[in-house]
Amino acid sequence: MDKKQPLGIELVKKGVVTERDIQQALDYQKEHPRKKIGDILNILGLCDKYILIDAMGEILEEKAIYLTDADVKINANEFISLDLMKQNKAIPFEIAAGRIKVCFADTSNKRSIDVVRLLLLNKGLIMEKYITFESNIDKILESFEGNASEKINVDADISGLVDTIIKTAMEKRASDIHVEPQEDDIRVRYRIDGQLITAAQIGKDKQAQLIGRLKAISNMHQEKQESQDGRILNYPEYNIRVSSQKNVYGEKFVLRLLKKNANIKDIFDLGFPNDDELVRNSFNKRNSITVVAAPTGEGKTTTLYSIIDYLNNPHINITTIEDPVEIRINGLNQIEIDAKETFSDALRTVLRQDPDIILVGEIRDKETAEIAMQAGQTGHYVLSTIHTIDSIEVITRLRKMGISNYDIASILATSVSQRLVRRICPHCSIQRDFNEKEIEIINKIGDRYGIKFDFKDKKTYDAVGCKFCNQSGYLDRIGIFEILNVNDDIKELISNDGSSMEIRKKALELGYRPLIVDGIYKVLNGITTLDELNNKLVIY
Repeated sequence: MDKKQPLGIELVKKGVVTERDIQQALDYQKEHPRKKIGDILNILGLCDKYILIDAMGEILEEKAIYLTDADVKINANEFISLDLMKQNKAIPFEIAAGRIKVCFADTSNKRSIDVVRLLLLNKGLIMEKYITFESNIDKILESFEGNASEKINVDADISGLVDTIIKTAMEKRASDIHVEPQEDDIRVRYRIDGQLITAAQIGKDKQAQLIGRLKAISNMHQEKQESQDGRILNYPEYNIRVSSQKNVYGEKFVLRLLKKNANIKDIFDLGFPNDDELVRNSFNKRNSITVVAAPTGEGKTTTLYSIIDYLNNPHINITTIEDPVEIRINGLNQIEIDAKETFSDALRTVLRQDPDIILVGEIRDKETAEIAMQAGQTGHYVLSTIHTIDSIEVITRLRKMGISNYDIASILATSVSQRLVRRICPHCSIQRDFNEKEIEIINKIGDRYGIKFDFKDKKTYDAVGCKFCNQSGYLDRIGIFEILNVNDDIKELISNDGSSMEIRKKALELGYRPLIVDGIYKVLNGITTLDELNNKLVIY
C-alpha cells in the first residue's frame, strides 16, 4: 500500500481546500497545538463543513458524519458514562438491531476505541465507528453536562436564580460552585466528586446583576473589582466561603460549600488501611507531630477530623486551630483564626491552655512549623497538614522551611500522604474480568515494589452512568493512602541529611508502600477503576 500523505496534503489533492488554506490552518495550529488540521479548517470556516467531513472520512477510510444534537437519537448516557464520553471524545448516537453507532473525534486513538468497543460489547452491542469534528463532540457533551445537572431556570429573577444555583449545588453534593464570565455568557459549573460539570449558561445581559447579588450576600464591596473574600450566611446548614477574582470578561466567583454539621467519617471508611495496630502506631503518640500531606482538595482536613474523632475521649484536652472551623465537634475546643491572627499567633496562646492534642489546620510557614515542633517537644501531640506530593517529601518541605534535621528526626512521628479517587457507582456499574492490558499494568507496578498481586476471584467494573451519579458512573470518593512511620532507621537518615531518594529506599526496605500500591488494592477490591486511578496518579 502507498504511504498516506498528511491529511492537509490529501485535502489539497482532492480540491477541498487550497495550499493557502492549509498554511492558514498551520499558523493557527502554532497557537493551538492540540488542535488537529481538520478541526482547524472547520473552526476557521475555510470550506464547507459537510464537504470537509466527507472528504476526511474518505481519506481516513472511516465513516464520517457532521454530528449535531439532532443526530443523537438515543440517550447516550444509558450506554456510556458522561465521564467516559469526555475521556474518549466519543458519543453513541444511534442504535438498531444490536448495532450501535458511535462518533469519535479521533479514530486513530486505538485505546479509546477499544475501551468504548469493549464496554458496549459487554452490553451485547456491536460498535460501528464514525468520525466527526472534535468541536461537535465538545458542544454535544456540554449539553449532556447541562442535562445531567438539571439545567437551572436562567429566566428567574436574580435573587431566585442565585438561590437556585446554590440550592441545586447542595442537592447535587457539590463541594464548589464556579461562576465564570465568558465572552458571550456566564458559565456555572459544579465540582462533584472532584470533577467539574456544567450546570447552566446564563445570558451576558445578567452579568452585572448576578455579580452584584453575589457580592451583596457575601458581604463584599460592590464597587471593588479586585480579588475579594467573603462568606454567605443565608443557609443555616452550610458555611459558604466565597472568593472573587477579576478576569478578562468580568469577575469570576468560586463558592466553597462546607456543611456545618457533617458527620465525621470513621478513619477506615475514608479508605485508611483497615489495621487497628497501624492506626495506633501512627496516631496515638505524645511528644511528636503527625503531618497529613496532599495537594489542595484531596481531603487532608477530613482525615484530620477522623483522626481527632478516633483519639477523642473525656480524659484529654483537644484544641484545634482552623481557618475556618469546617465541622463542629462536641468535646473539642475549636478556634477559628481571622484576618487579625495567624496560625502561629493562635498556637502560642493555645500552648498556655494545657492541651494534650493540638490540631493546626495547616503548616504554611517557618514560624508555624517551629512552634508546632516546640509543642511536640514539650509533651503535646500535634496534628497538621502540609502541601507536598507524598509522605517522604514532607521531610524536604520542612527542611526548606528552615527546620533543622535534628528537630525533624526527633519530633516527626508519622507523615501520611493521600489522594481522593472516585468510587464506582453501585447502581449502574458493569462487572467484568480484568483484560490483559490491565493485568500487565498492575503486574508491572507489583514488580516495581516487590508485590505479587492476586487476581483470583477479582473483578473490575466499567463506569456507565445513571441518575444517582449524575451520569458519571462514579458516586462519592475514597482515599488512597501511604504512611511513613519515622522509626530509628529513618530518624538516623534524616539526622545525617539523607536525601529523599535515600530515605525512600530505606522506607521501602522497611515496608513503606506508596500511594499507587494502596490504589491498586482498591481497584482489585472493586472500589474504583484503573482508569480513575490513572486520572489521579498518571500510571500509564
